[in-house]
Amino acid sequence: MNKSHVIEHLKFALECKLQEAQQAADSARADAIHEQSAAETQYDSLSIESGYLAEGQSERVDQAHQAIHAFAGTYTVSCPSAIQVGTLVELADEQSEHHWFYIGPCEGGLKLTVGITPVRVITLASPIGRALQGRGAGEEIEFHFNGTTQWLEVISLS
Repeated sequence: MNKSHVIEHLKFALECKLQEAQQAADSARADAIHEQSAAETQYDSLSIESGYLAEGQSERVDQAHQAIHAFAGTYTVSCPSAIQVGTLVELADEQSEHHWFYIGPCEGGLKLTVGITPVRVITLASPIGRALQGRGAGEEIEFHFNGTTQWLEVISLS
């Protein structure tokens, strides 16, 4: 798999996430200041709730900006000998099925599709990330998930 294609898909996904958050924040702000949100009685809390929603949506925008900034530093890692942030990893499970992961600084769980191949972003703080950290091609790892043990082989790094 071409790492530069994965990076382009990742940049696009992060930009889309930022755009969605920005639209949601703009909509929440507009609702919070709309004349129909004004309290009619002392028990009417619609404007307060709208304000809290707008604040939360603005925090999502800030988090999206931080994620884009955090990933910018990971795009230059090339041909690592061990798994680290910025590494594209190919793993094979016990059934010889291949799985692709991009080790990111944040946004663990983000799913990308490059061509027809799914790629999942994981962080080194995740259980599988902790098991993979520092490993090289050809190494096997034991991974515990939901009470079951899985064995995975590191096929390639880029």
